[in-house]
Amino acid sequence: MALIDFNKESDISDWEIVNDAVMGGRSGSKFYLNDEGNGVFKGKVSLENNGGFASLRHRFTQKNIKGYKKAIIYLKGDGKRYQFRAKTNKNDQQAYVSYFETTGNWQTVEIKLSALEPTFRGRKLNMPNFPAEELEEAGFMIGNKVNENFELVIDKIVLE
Repeated sequence: MALIDFNKESDISDWEIVNDAVMGGRSGSKFYLNDEGNGVFKGKVSLENNGGFASLRHRFTQKNIKGYKKAIIYLKGDGKRYQFRAKTNKNDQQAYVSYFETTGNWQTVEIKLSALEPTFRGRKLNMPNFPAEELEEAGFMIGNKVNENFELVIDKIVLE
């Protein structure tokens, strides 16, 4: 199942930036389509004012994903570490998270859905991993506890 497949005509109006400014931080980011039709999540993470993260999320009509085992993400990073994040229900407090490293080149990142760990505000929760039955939100976050510029170029996300 193609969850996201960007092209030059993609409507990205339902993608939302959520940075540490929600708690007084100073990080900034933006999301746009580049000339090739890929989604670009770009910005600067700042530790100033107890900040330290930038995130991007996409909410959609809840999808039944029973039977799917992994998310395959086609992307080009900048050599930094990111999180892939998923929510069963957009109103849940917890997000299910997996970390991945980027190489600076185009790459295919495979994430087992059952390996997504429940977290809330950066803390792992004592509850089961992602149930992989319903999906209503997917996204990315960077928060490596350093001041840094970042750029993550996303082509598509497929569930298999």
